Amino acid sequence: MSIAEPGGRRAAARDDPDGSLWRPIERSIDAFADTDRAVLPRDAWRFILYFANQARLPFFLLLVAGGLGGAVDAGLYWSVGWLIDILDHSSPQTLLADHWHQLAGLLALVLVVRAAVMIGSTVIEQQVVVPAFYSLVRWQSFRRVIDQPYEFYQNDFAGRIATKIMQGGEAVGDFIVTTLQTMWSFLTFFALAVTVLVSVDPWMGLVVALWFVGYCGIVYFLLPKMRRAGRATADERSIFNGRLVDAFTNIVSVKLFDRGEREHAYVREGMENFLAAVVRLTRVVTSVRASVAILNGFMMAAVMAICVAKWIAGGVTSGEIAAALGLVFRLNQMSGYMMFNINGLIRNYATVQDATRTISVTPALSDAPDAATMPRAKGDIRFEDVSFHYGKGKGVIDRLNLHVRPGERVALVGPSGAGKTTIVNLMLRLFDVEGGRILIDGRDIRSLTQASLREQFGVVTQDAMLMHRSIRDNIGYGRPGATAEEIVDAARRASAHDFIMGVTDPRGRKGYDAHVGERGVKLSGGQRQRIAIARMMLKDAPVLILDEATSALDSEVEAAIQENLFKLMEGKTVIAIAHRLSTIAALDRLIVLDGGRIVEEGTHKSLLAAGGLYAQLWKRQSGGFLGDRLAAE
Repeated sequence: MSIAEPGGRRAAARDDPDGSLWRPIERSIDAFADTDRAVLPRDAWRFILYFANQARLPFFLLLVAGGLGGAVDAGLYWSVGWLIDILDHSSPQTLLADHWHQLAGLLALVLVVRAAVMIGSTVIEQQVVVPAFYSLVRWQSFRRVIDQPYEFYQNDFAGRIATKIMQGGEAVGDFIVTTLQTMWSFLTFFALAVTVLVSVDPWMGLVVALWFVGYCGIVYFLLPKMRRAGRATADERSIFNGRLVDAFTNIVSVKLFDRGEREHAYVREGMENFLAAVVRLTRVVTSVRASVAILNGFMMAAVMAICVAKWIAGGVTSGEIAAALGLVFRLNQMSGYMMFNINGLIRNYATVQDATRTISVTPALSDAPDAATMPRAKGDIRFEDVSFHYGKGKGVIDRLNLHVRPGERVALVGPSGAGKTTIVNLMLRLFDVEGGRILIDGRDIRSLTQASLREQFGVVTQDAMLMHRSIRDNIGYGRPGATAEEIVDAARRASAHDFIMGVTDPRGRKGYDAHVGERGVKLSGGQRQRIAIARMMLKDAPVLILDEATSALDSEVEAAIQENLFKLMEGKTVIAIAHRLSTIAALDRLIVLDGGRIVEEGTHKSLLAAGGLYAQLWKRQSGGFLGDRLAAE
């Protein structure tokens, strides 16, 4: 199995026996096409039109099909009246001889034209637009959202962001399809119905015209309420969904710390707010349907009264009455259906509005227009008067100066909150500095593309970051295109190969094909850590960042990995963060941080001799913290 085919899904997608028939039609829209636009439109109308413009031909054909559908509908009702009049004025003996060509035309309308229009409309909608266009919107939305900086994801639910992308694609597609097909078909039918009714009696045309004005009035006056209620419902739905995902994602914490009441209350609050929003929306929907029902009753009663009065006066045929009543009864049916669709349009529009607030956001951190691609670095890293306060104006990092030379092995040491992880995040440009600059090989990291900058770093964190994919995919993430042999070799060097061969997931996949669960939950902490180390070894970057890289390992496994880890460090710049000071004591230089400032630096031996903060930390870990108490006892 190729690394480029996680879980074999792409290969399975190609196993499509009906593909030769449908594929040319289904590929009319390229689901993975994109444009050069960096940020998608924020306004919902512009957002919809932006994507509609990328599939002009399919939507034009859908517009034509919708118009033809309305025309065929109206034609069928007119034909019923025409057929009744022919039957009234013909005898069974002469009917076929006199009207065979007209009857054949009616038969063709019912059997051929109607079917062709319906099938053509369905093919355009279901085979061209629904699969590919919906995916097109989601793909381009994903591409923009994935480029958002780390802080963007810290401030939102991952499930909520994913929901916005999924719902946004569906809402845009449904809005356009409903407008071009259903709404346009209704308007075409209405225009032809009025034409037929006016030809029978102008008063009928006037009644239906007045009905249409009243119908539009209902939509116009209730539209603001429906729009507000639809938007509120979309907001509460996404919040409720986010709470569900948050609870399920952190299910271990829920099981350990919650007896059920607290998490139930948290989710119930989201559900209650969502329910209240739905109730407000359904009240408006009920008002609309009631208003339409009353309006339709007056329309049908008025047209029937005109038909009866004109028939008594001898001014209308039975066929004309049948056609007129058929048309207004059809308008009655369609009006309820159309109000439902208008409600759907408003909901979809509100969903698009809600989605664009997440999708159409200018990234707070992006590549400069002239950003250069960084070649493999030597590993010279320099912080010059760097300040960073997470936007609070003070605290965290203040005017930091630090130089790490190529090939130097440096440790960042200090109490919790000293700024160690923040320094690493700034180096990786997960955040931008608020003052000063960071250089790699003499180049400001802001002048480089983020992708090429991060290629220079191999990172292992205390919380191993694994994806719910196969073990092979997780290790292979370190180097695109890595061979199976290279992946296995990296796993061996990380002392992971033996345990990997014994892993089985619930679907029966084994070894490197086994999936690890969300965030690697199916593996132990030490196993996750070893896979993360294997991934870093496979990447073989010139700068290594080890944030408690072996903290989850037992002593025996740690000792087995250390030898390969030190070999990997040879010739590379290493920046290590460790709370277990024994793991970094042998490094070239220890940088002691406190309050975002460097308070000490030197070797392990010199810092112990200085008797400062490092010596205090060392004393606590080497027996001072518990040793003093034990001695007192």
